[in-house]
Amino acid sequence: MGNTLVIVLVVILAIIILLAIYVATTYNSLVKLRNSLKDQWSQIDIQLKRRFDLIPNLVETVKGYASHEEETLEKVIQARNAYQTAKTSDEQMKANSELSNTISKLFALSEAYPDLKANQNFLSLQNELRETEEKITYARQFYSDAVLKYNNAILVFPTNIIAGMFGFKEEKFFEAKEEEKENVKVDFSK
Repeated sequence: MGNTLVIVLVVILAIIILLAIYVATTYNSLVKLRNSLKDQWSQIDIQLKRRFDLIPNLVETVKGYASHEEETLEKVIQARNAYQTAKTSDEQMKANSELSNTISKLFALSEAYPDLKANQNFLSLQNELRETEEKITYARQFYSDAVLKYNNAILVFPTNIIAGMFGFKEEKFFEAKEEEKENVKVDFSK
């Protein structure tokens, strides 16, 4: 009877140890996925910072050629400032969408001003901004991939139990807003 009790206790202890190892390993895996997600978000942020640094130069260049397009220029600056004051990732995504929309309108202005379109500084800034936009697109894709891996990890059984115990929450994908899906409308008749 004594040997049976020892065997049962050893089996129970082994199960507890295996369960603790599973919980610790799963927790560490979820932390790594969450950190990867944060890293991917910071990659987007880095590219957006680069874009924000280019915008004032671009706006100043356009001002010299299209001074009566003040409204468009103001909207670009307002959209840039909205991102910088955004507190949450949702607010940042919304502000980024608005900024992308206003930058598209700014580039469309160059079609109405041949001198601006030929200006070397404008062309250089436009090219740098285009390259940055491509990097932002790639960073968004990597972020979405990281969100998918993370969300899958915290939602599948049995990992979802550990995720729930430690407060891991589902993250949102970086999605294009409806305005971004529409063609940019620019009116030069003003």
